Amino acid sequence: MEYGLIGSKLGHSYSKIIHEMLCGYRYDLCPLPTEEEARAFLTRRAFKAINVTIPYKRLVMGSCSYIDPRAKAIGAVNTVVNRNGLLYGYNTDYLGFAYLADAHGVEFAGRTVLILGTGGTHNTTSAVAKDKGAARVLTVSRHPDPEKGELSYAEAVHSGADIVINTTPAGMYPNVGVCNLDVAAMPGLEAVLDVVYNPDKTELILRAEEAGVPVAVGGLEMLVAQAVYAAEYFLDRKFDDAPAEIRAITAQLRKEQLNVALIGMPSCGKTTIGRALADRLGKRFVDLDEEIVRAAGRSIPDLFAAEGEDGFRAREAEQTARFAREGRQVLSCGGGVVKRPENLRALRQNGVVLFIDRPLDALTVGGGRPLSTSAEALKTMEAQRRPLYLAAADAVIPNETTVADAVAAALEALDAIFVH
Repeated sequence: MEYGLIGSKLGHSYSKIIHEMLCGYRYDLCPLPTEEEARAFLTRRAFKAINVTIPYKRLVMGSCSYIDPRAKAIGAVNTVVNRNGLLYGYNTDYLGFAYLADAHGVEFAGRTVLILGTGGTHNTTSAVAKDKGAARVLTVSRHPDPEKGELSYAEAVHSGADIVINTTPAGMYPNVGVCNLDVAAMPGLEAVLDVVYNPDKTELILRAEEAGVPVAVGGLEMLVAQAVYAAEYFLDRKFDDAPAEIRAITAQLRKEQLNVALIGMPSCGKTTIGRALADRLGKRFVDLDEEIVRAAGRSIPDLFAAEGEDGFRAREAEQTARFAREGRQVLSCGGGVVKRPENLRALRQNGVVLFIDRPLDALTVGGGRPLSTSAEALKTMEAQRRPLYLAAADAVIPNETTVADAVAAALEALDAIFVH
């Protein structure tokens, strides 16, 4: 292998995609489940340069002839370059996190910073915060050590923090929805940063957004940034404009990996547009109503008859949560999916939401839809749901002419969303 990544588990790593998109060289994922295998790999030195992830960022330091002072101070190496058989170690996670903070205007000077977790990434983010002038850096642990000044999560709520940084795996795929800190009970927060990048928005970030925290962002940009800076070490040259490279790769990665959820009234065209959009984007198409029927083994009218709307909505929420945590999909959602906030949280964690807006007089009455059996019922439903659609959507896609026009509008909207 020439270039690649080592770690114990690499199944959901984006690093291969990022490096090959960025530089065009082949980048291999090399899972090494045990320390013995990791040490043997490093002894062979059969590589030009590698990235290193959990749990070997400290272990590799013992094999390095040279360690960059910043990496040595942090106590972790995530980038190793083989120069004539000698290994040189660097830490580009520091640069990646610094980029993430700078890109979103996070000011550390004079602030109290609360870091969740005590692992290696804690040291990296702490170093950035201190170098940028943080007044205090506090550590939160599930099992706090009072002698080290660590706080419990209950104590952290009352810490007076201005900035929260999550360096734990809480909320990371596949265990989405986990959040250990009650950010809603922490008024005055200026920023919440999460190094987790899958899902795109962890439960912590979603709750921070709902609490009105000015900056709430996940770790995808950090991941891309550290890869760009690692590639500079790999190739022994600087990019002409590294921030521009980071922005471009991040936008492309989000466009390729994230879901697109389509919401709107029954018969507004979500399924037809969704299939065409999925084809254009190279994503899997999923009709959530069809998945509800498949899982229940009966039609939607039969479900309403047997379980009522509440029973149907519970099944809808179950299927929404099931599919929304995955990626690379176009999801056609039922017309009433917006009636439950947990559905919108699920859809937003790993995707963007488009409202397919078709004029009321073009919608179909009946058609096996239990809640739109008459023109008056349809009109009432549209009046009730339209504000919910508008509030939930990242963009509104008119569907007044042809499917091709709607798909083109959706693609244009997605480009604007992802570039932003």
